[in-house]
Amino acid sequence: MAYSFRSPTDSDLEFSPSELTGALGDSVTVLPLLVALAATTSVSLPHVLVGFGVFQIVWGLYYGMPLSVEPMKALVGLAIVGTLSYAELAAAGLLAGGVLLVVGRLGLVGRLERVVGEPVIRGVQLAVALLLLEAAVDLSLGNLPMAAGGLAVVGLLALVGYRQASVLVVLGLGGVAAVATAGVPTPVVPDLAVFPAGSPSLSAAALEGTVAQLGMTVGNAAIATALLCGDLYDRDVSPDDLSQSMGVTCLAAIPLGGVPMCHGSGGLAGKYAFGARTGGANVLLGIGYLALALVAAGAVLAAFPTAILGVLLVVVALELGRAAFAPVDDRRSLAVVAAVGVVGLAGNVGVAFGLGTVAFWLLSRSSRGV
Repeated sequence: MAYSFRSPTDSDLEFSPSELTGALGDSVTVLPLLVALAATTSVSLPHVLVGFGVFQIVWGLYYGMPLSVEPMKALVGLAIVGTLSYAELAAAGLLAGGVLLVVGRLGLVGRLERVVGEPVIRGVQLAVALLLLEAAVDLSLGNLPMAAGGLAVVGLLALVGYRQASVLVVLGLGGVAAVATAGVPTPVVPDLAVFPAGSPSLSAAALEGTVAQLGMTVGNAAIATALLCGDLYDRDVSPDDLSQSMGVTCLAAIPLGGVPMCHGSGGLAGKYAFGARTGGANVLLGIGYLALALVAAGAVLAAFPTAILGVLLVVVALELGRAAFAPVDDRRSLAVVAAVGVVGLAGNVGVAFGLGTVAFWLLSRSSRGV
């Protein structure tokens, strides 16, 4: 059975089983990252989930299609591995939001992507994937049998064709284990407060993370997502419009306890693959996030098995790494991706981004015979 009505942008919204399953396609990487972030920083998970719930609904209604709302993976990944504190994450997210709003308003998104170069963006993705994989190993060492069991569940489900759903299954098993230890949480409405997890703090690390994130966001969350809107949904959505909506999301959500959020081609493709065709999927997922925020108690989160958390990060890291290499089709670009990834892992993601941009520019000039 399906129900439908018109969105404010005069698009059909449907509420059907396929929209519900499609909504899950955007939570495959979102929930593991949020749980990991809450377990490793001072972020308030209920406030973060409220932010995701509200903006899933907002952009689903505004665009009238199942647009993705995801964490900014470079910044969130750096916070998970300890490179950024929550205060620095909040500052970097506000800065990124302001830049995205301005460049989108001025129509500069396409120009920025051409300056940075796609191989550099993919290299940042690889660097974050490697850092998450390193953190996953550290978390798994505390209980190797449990980590091995979690990986076995993921592998078996992937073999029978449920690779994406396997993450949600393992997350659910971890949640059951946490509830068994801490007890069933009492629903609590998150307090309305400004910066409930701490005030922003701008630092050199936050600036470097922002620069690296903007490279990923421009390429993947704005330009690639705009192209995918046309390919999958036959919708003409400007990357500059997407940039502005991401800017609004960050600037509105972070002061109320949220984290840096963006649109993403991966989440959009995931929703489509799971059956979502309208913004109704966003509304359903948003309601789910809001309901989850009521029971995301600190005691349950503290009891979440770190070994299972490690398994979740392994899956997210592998998916992010696969996405980094998938579009690369020549040796020079492959070398830039690999170099940025290795330098980001061994040293600093911001430095790797800067060096990669210079290297890409030099290689582009030499290939043109300049």
